[in-house]
Amino acid sequence: MKHVYERNVPMTTRDGVTLRANVWRPLEGQAPTLLVRHPYNKEASPFAGGPTNSIPPLLSFLNAGYAMVWQDVRGAYESDGVFEPKVNEIADGEDTMAWIAEQDWYDGTVGAYGASYLGMTQWALALGDSRGLKAIAPTETSANWYSGLWYSQGGALCLSLVTYWNAMMYAAEEQRALQRGETSDPSALVRLGGTLLDPLALNDATPVADLELLGKGRWFDGWLAHPDFDEYWKAQDWSARISEVTVPVLEIGGWYDLKVHEQVADFVRLRTHGGSEEAREQSRLVIGPWDHINLTGQYPDRFFGVLAAEDLGPSHVEFFDQHLRDLPPATPAPRVRIFVMGVDQWREEADWPLPDTQYTDFHLAGGGAATTRDGDGTLQRDVPVTEAGDGFRYDPRDPLPTAGGALLPALPGLVGPVDQRVVDGRPDVLCYTGPVLTEPVEVTGFVELKVFVSSSTVDTDITAKLVDVFPDGRAINLCDGILRLRYRNSLSEPEMMTPGEVYEVTVPMSVTSNVFLPGHRIRLDVSGSNFPHYDRNSNTGGVISSEALEDMVVADTTVHHGGTRPSRLVLPVLDR
Repeated sequence: MKHVYERNVPMTTRDGVTLRANVWRPLEGQAPTLLVRHPYNKEASPFAGGPTNSIPPLLSFLNAGYAMVWQDVRGAYESDGVFEPKVNEIADGEDTMAWIAEQDWYDGTVGAYGASYLGMTQWALALGDSRGLKAIAPTETSANWYSGLWYSQGGALCLSLVTYWNAMMYAAEEQRALQRGETSDPSALVRLGGTLLDPLALNDATPVADLELLGKGRWFDGWLAHPDFDEYWKAQDWSARISEVTVPVLEIGGWYDLKVHEQVADFVRLRTHGGSEEAREQSRLVIGPWDHINLTGQYPDRFFGVLAAEDLGPSHVEFFDQHLRDLPPATPAPRVRIFVMGVDQWREEADWPLPDTQYTDFHLAGGGAATTRDGDGTLQRDVPVTEAGDGFRYDPRDPLPTAGGALLPALPGLVGPVDQRVVDGRPDVLCYTGPVLTEPVEVTGFVELKVFVSSSTVDTDITAKLVDVFPDGRAINLCDGILRLRYRNSLSEPEMMTPGEVYEVTVPMSVTSNVFLPGHRIRLDVSGSNFPHYDRNSNTGGVISSEALEDMVVADTTVHHGGTRPSRLVLPVLDR
């Protein structure tokens, strides 16, 4: 099919704002349309996609005969108005769909795709009055705007992401203002641009709420002013509206992507509460050994093999062909397709959670000296008879550095699989290591730590990290989590602790799929910080984002285990 390319095609929203899109339409006749709405500049070459990119190649869809509409969202680049994250996306998505429906080349069907914020705008389409929408393919995104993104599942601020993303978005605003003549002062852009060259520098400053470059009376201030999962966030939690989604959803994520926990949870919600049989039965889940940017499976400390990299174009075309053109694939796509680390292979599954999952307790044990990788902390299947406690000191002035995991910015040594020997020798890390395995143990699913803890302060954090210890000594992180202890019972209603009192709490540790091979060992690492992935807890019980470093206090925390306090790592084990 021959296409006509039109740049910056305008459309007007219900409140009179002009949005602009690049359009590839058929030279003759009609075609199904694929819509991409995003705030990152529709002209930017990375968003044209390509092999091992989270955005499928544009040519994949053009060659398959689709019309394409790539739109800058309100307030971004060529579109008018003021950008406010998520606020206008449902209404603007509805208006964009109505505009597409008026075009001569519209055949009555629309699909949408894209990663990160581009995925969030797809959820907006699915929740709005978007007649003609037949399918969406959100990559590396989630419908929950709180614990699926800016805060953790345990209530800690995702500091490095929040500072980096806002600096990037504010820099784009300043650049746009300069280009449009709305300002002639480039100083803010220069400072923000310098920050993006060293994105971790912002995280060292406290109070976080007083960051000069980011605290501009805009959304950054609002996010920090609402650390609890309150009405501010509940109004933005689209995961509670999954029952309104009636179109099939192709969800694609990575085991080291910052949104994977809630993305997989969204898939489960779709399967159980989707608003139509088609949404429940035809939605698909794909997860690879990837982070938010890198889809190659190659990292300095871990290479997942040549099969790890994937061109997302063919799977997208097949998905949209099925739901926009009623062309079923020659071979039906699996409902779930995951990359199993350890054996480093792709595998098809009937559903999620995997039907034969056995949630198995691995109990923390030892004589009370679990500090560092050389300590006496162990993991065992049986409940230890002897009670003991392992203590560590968390000092906000010397937090445990982030070493791998699911976060942004995606800097080497900060994101993905990283050898934990760079941090596991510190005295503020407790290590609980299982015996050398003689048989493979597969762990696929959500992971959590149920642990008895006490602290010298009214509030502090507990971090937990699942680690695969290789025969050569490498200790590769698989998934992790953090619990701000004031949220031990509810993210909405914080409760301070009584110093010295023992509490049983649950630390959500996200999701993974890994086979621990013979000769390897399963390990759990526990600490009180993971900085700058998450903000440092001040331990005072106050509003953390408003506190300076000199206001913070040291916390002495004890992990209790054995006897009447059976602390345990709960792993989703598959025996196949």
